[in-house]
Amino acid sequence: MNKVTKLILSICIFIIVIAISLPTLLHLAGLHPNFESKPINLEGKHALIIATNHSVLNAPGETDGKPTGVFLSELSVPYYDFVKSGIKVEIASINGGDIPIEPMPYFIKTKEDKKLLKDKYAMDKVQNSKSISEIDFTEFDIIFLSGGWGAAYDLGFSDLLGMKISEAYYSSDAIIGGVCHGVLGLIRAKDKDGNLLITGRNMTGVTDKQVQELGITMTPQHPETELRKAGVIFKSNTRFRDMFANLTIVDDEKRFVTGQNQNAGHETAYKMMEIVANQ
Repeated sequence: MNKVTKLILSICIFIIVIAISLPTLLHLAGLHPNFESKPINLEGKHALIIATNHSVLNAPGETDGKPTGVFLSELSVPYYDFVKSGIKVEIASINGGDIPIEPMPYFIKTKEDKKLLKDKYAMDKVQNSKSISEIDFTEFDIIFLSGGWGAAYDLGFSDLLGMKISEAYYSSDAIIGGVCHGVLGLIRAKDKDGNLLITGRNMTGVTDKQVQELGITMTPQHPETELRKAGVIFKSNTRFRDMFANLTIVDDEKRFVTGQNQNAGHETAYKMMEIVANQ
């Protein structure tokens, strides 16, 4: 075996080792952290997960762009956490029908992502989601807003979603929350005086810093910016790259639970269930 062949072989082996190790390395850096929790039995309870219908990462005034949608772990993680606790889960979107899924490389997918993509029952719910117009939000104990870049195009622009969030707040004991871009679904909810319902509350969502670091600033709304505009007391953690940061916030009233980004799915879902269990 000559030197050139040995060099090529060594490079190939190095690339293979890195490819195999990449999910573990990212996990150690903070992506999709482990979350230890005690089992919670919530049989008889109901959860509603809401996600985007928007499928194109387009700049303002344009219609073309890369495919986008829900960041799957922000749906799959809470979905299976709820199911594991005996909760009956409904999946909805702004307009109903297919919820597009953000394309992602193998090293980003969680075990819940892989499970859901093979779960015919769950995928039928994702591909044939109910429209929020068909759903009475007051019938649910938990309302969870999933994120992903697609959510920046529709969740925060839906007056109907805002109205139904308000109805759930005032006419039920529902615990309301979401992660990452999903929290944009809260910004149009109003109180009985017509003021924004979330003003003055401690909340989090994906940071402007993370959006900038990922180079996707063309979306029409950014959670940190919009939450601050709404008068939220915005909280966040930071890392050398914010995609490795993590934070979950429960507001003082214990009605809203929000997670900073894709890393907060487990903790946000668990804290919502914990509040329901103690009601």
